Amino acid sequence: MQSGWDVSGSNLGKTSLPAASLTKIATTLAALNKWGAKHQFPTNIYFTGDINNGVVTGDLIVRGNGDPLFVWEEAIALGNALNQLGIKQIQGNILVSDRFYMNFKDDSLEAGKLLQQALDRDRWQSAVTQQYLQMPPGTKQPEIKIAGQVKSVTQIPTEAQLLIRHRSLPLAEILRQMNIYSNNKMAQMLADLVGGADRVAETSAEIAGFPTTEIQLINGSGLGEENRISSRAVCQMLMALDRLLQPYSYSATDLFPTAGRDLVGTVQGRGLPTGTTIKTGTLDNVSALAGVIPTGDRENVYFSIINYGRSAS
Repeated sequence: MQSGWDVSGSNLGKTSLPAASLTKIATTLAALNKWGAKHQFPTNIYFTGDINNGVVTGDLIVRGNGDPLFVWEEAIALGNALNQLGIKQIQGNILVSDRFYMNFKDDSLEAGKLLQQALDRDRWQSAVTQQYLQMPPGTKQPEIKIAGQVKSVTQIPTEAQLLIRHRSLPLAEILRQMNIYSNNKMAQMLADLVGGADRVAETSAEIAGFPTTEIQLINGSGLGEENRISSRAVCQMLMALDRLLQPYSYSATDLFPTAGRDLVGTVQGRGLPTGTTIKTGTLDNVSALAGVIPTGDRENVYFSIINYGRSAS
């Protein structure tokens, strides 16, 4: 437990222990350092052939750039954007690049099939409909008929023409959603884009100013007891996040679930004091909690508690 650089309490604080989803704090820090809080991941849509009376005579090409929160709502918005351009039919195939993810599926072929379903309301199943009903009233339902198949590609055709550049939510909001629900898939996607688990660990240690011996990661999500972080490192990463976010008028509170503000996700039902920002971590033998406690008239208090060795249940 510390405020600023004043450590008020520590027990085995420099000892690396299995940290479970506290690992996502490192992934959050590395992603924020690489792109900045306002970064948006573009998903570019191209076409081949011509467009005649709303019909694309060739293929529709989807070139992803790693948006980890491209979900049904994003796909519906993309379909409506295509409709607004007058496009109603694709005579060819949907060609999908290897960095297009959808609904947390990182297999491009699987993601492409989900996109195909979302673009045509006649293909909708209950999962799409349920998410559509959460969108603003009056949101249109896209109608794009696709004659061909969904295929995975590594390169887009040289003759392809750019049609739409769809931008993701800002990175700060993506990270917030990842941390509120402790979404393992999103965390791994971001870690991979940063350069992998080793790169996440190295970057976090460098920015937050602690030895690399206090963080060893095998992934970006925290799944697996091989992910080890010291409690001191966790606190210093939270402090580093506040420093990186300051130019954007944000703080760590904006990226993690906060008691009294967020009513869903991992903060739900914990009975924490209002305003306390937390990140949870749970595995079979790990129960961890870290976060930031505001004091009102003094500096924030950063804390990290990692229990390891007994069943979390």
